[in-house]
Amino acid sequence: MELIKTFINLFADPRLFFIMSVLALVAIVWKREAFSRNSVGYGLLAFLGVFFAFGLFDENFRLIIVKPDNVPIVALIFLVVFFTWYAVREGVRNDQRIAAGDDPIEKEESDRVWVWPDLVYTELISLILCTAVLIVWSVGLEAPLEQPANPANTPNPSKAPWYFLGLQEMLVYFDPWLAGVVLPSLIIVGLMAIPYIDTNPKGNGYYTFRERRVEITIFLFGFLVLWSSLIVLGTFLRGPNWNFFGPFEYWDIHKLEPLTNVQLSDFIWVRMLGQPLPENWFVREVFGIVLTLGYVAVLPPLMARMFRRYYEKLGATRFYVTAMLLLMMLSLPVKMLTRWIFNLKYVVSIPEYFFNI
Repeated sequence: MELIKTFINLFADPRLFFIMSVLALVAIVWKREAFSRNSVGYGLLAFLGVFFAFGLFDENFRLIIVKPDNVPIVALIFLVVFFTWYAVREGVRNDQRIAAGDDPIEKEESDRVWVWPDLVYTELISLILCTAVLIVWSVGLEAPLEQPANPANTPNPSKAPWYFLGLQEMLVYFDPWLAGVVLPSLIIVGLMAIPYIDTNPKGNGYYTFRERRVEITIFLFGFLVLWSSLIVLGTFLRGPNWNFFGPFEYWDIHKLEPLTNVQLSDFIWVRMLGQPLPENWFVREVFGIVLTLGYVAVLPPLMARMFRRYYEKLGATRFYVTAMLLLMMLSLPVKMLTRWIFNLKYVVSIPEYFFNI
């Protein structure tokens, strides 16, 4: 038993956790026909059930998963896994039907029902069942209310609500003005811009994957690998002092991991060139400034040449907007990996003007 717990704690390392999340997404997209099998979907749910049941016998893990704040996150994991599998399965089924010359399942008249009374009746039954579940839930679990805020007694770890855990995790890798204002704004604007950027009528109203490969893959990467995994990471692996802990590891409040915030300028001037940091902020950060400008100004034209077909399909304006949104999304995993591997804090650090990237 202890060997299994040690093995799981080992793979809970954030670097392995993130890499395994990316590999899992690659496997889902690449082997989607195999992933869409009923045995795989129900097997994953059974595996999660066994994992959490096994965790209930460990005192450290039980304290995490039975906490009233975290119970919905456990349910969220099951729901995300199930509906990801279900969507892939329906997409694969429709792709096979379309390849055979048939219409998607959603366009069959035999499956259509009237809004009244069929749909309304189904929604009424669902409403009653959800109400009953919430009543039992509220009786069985205490409301996660704590004492009034006390500046002399700060919770450790102090965590945001689950829907903000992803943003709280981003604060580790970005300056607050980026993680708290710029990136959330880009997420909202990007979601609003999707109908205007992606005008492809295929896939509207029915499940498919083959007709929307790139779009669905990008969405799954953003939703599963970046957003959902950050929520899981912040809920189960972030402990006291915002350190990483394995799910079966004791949350020791005295655990301190020395983290030296190393900037890119430190790497280049001090470690590589063996010189002290220049006093002029522009000379000091010139390498980071050039790298940042290259990332946002040089990469989009290169992407236009590499993905010529999409450039011609979308047009210049829509393609460059899509490329910028994609690069902003990819900046998060880049900063995460450089932070975990090289302990790199900022690419550009100009404290003189409170500007950090």
